[in-house]
Amino acid sequence: MFLKNAWYVACAAGDIASKPLGRMVCGEQMVLYRGPDGKPAALEDFCPHRGAALSLGFTRPDGNLVCGYHGLVVGTDGKCLSMAGQRVGGISSIRSFPVEERYGFIWVWPGDTAQADAAKLPYLHWGENPEWVYGGGLYHVACDYRLMIDNLMDLTHETYVHAGSIGQAEIEEAPPTTKVEGSEVVTSRFMNNIKPPAFWAATLRGYGVADDLLCDRWQICRFSPPSHIMIDVGVAHAGLGGYDAPPGRKASSIVVNFLTPETETSMWYFWGMARDFKIDDEALTEMIRQGQARIFKEDLDVLEAQQRNLARCPGRRLTNMSIDSGGVRSRALIERLLAEEARPSPVSGPAVGA
Repeated sequence: MFLKNAWYVACAAGDIASKPLGRMVCGEQMVLYRGPDGKPAALEDFCPHRGAALSLGFTRPDGNLVCGYHGLVVGTDGKCLSMAGQRVGGISSIRSFPVEERYGFIWVWPGDTAQADAAKLPYLHWGENPEWVYGGGLYHVACDYRLMIDNLMDLTHETYVHAGSIGQAEIEEAPPTTKVEGSEVVTSRFMNNIKPPAFWAATLRGYGVADDLLCDRWQICRFSPPSHIMIDVGVAHAGLGGYDAPPGRKASSIVVNFLTPETETSMWYFWGMARDFKIDDEALTEMIRQGQARIFKEDLDVLEAQQRNLARCPGRRLTNMSIDSGGVRSRALIERLLAEEARPSPVSGPAVGA
């Protein structure tokens, strides 16, 4: 239940700086590496000689990939180039995948190569703006990626799952609103005149802003296909406009979530935070990263147990409530796009009278 004709984050750009990396994306086992001129490349992680994993090999100075088993050399187009003492002309090529490097990540297109278009990559203003900084990490999660979409598009769970960091009772008292804006699903929640929770109090201090005043807090979750969620979050001293409060009286950032399906019941979760303040403060970046790591780890325990329950009870009916509207609408959008992807392309027939 995942789209294949779409761009997914496969790894961070630095993950293939020195050696190939094996990774499964949407059921496709790939090897990612730096080819000629340092450009990223992605191939099927299968040596056509004896089926070894090419990700266990290495790249030559010319950027071609060498199998670590018997030394078969493969080009970035998947064609076999050479092998010591052997003729390789009759060896079949392996599949190559479209790949792009942008925003510090390596993106792959696991579907129909003919439909891959770099213009379809998401636009992330913070990823190209030198006045922003990003810090984050990666978790491998044993759950259907759609469960993570449900989780991120409904932040009501913060009160219970993240009680010691970002959760607070006021979240339940501020009902969310959900709407569709073009190709995005947007769920928003605004909480006014409240105490900042522990994580946000620490972030206010990182900004150099007083953390002992009542604040207005906001969460604006934006889902875009195939599985990316950007969340505008923050707190501002109460009564100053909340989201629109002036600098020096608020702390805000973008919680970055790239969900890359591995299989139907596992995923790669690229998470982090982008901010436009104190961008040279590496200690602050690391403090925020560690705080996020602890928060997201709490989600993983819940989601993996949820996946085990669903696998054990596949016929059990789940209930949708008003707080679930963000996830419900996001799933509906995915299902519509899946139906479009499965629809056969129109084939032109012979001209009338031919």
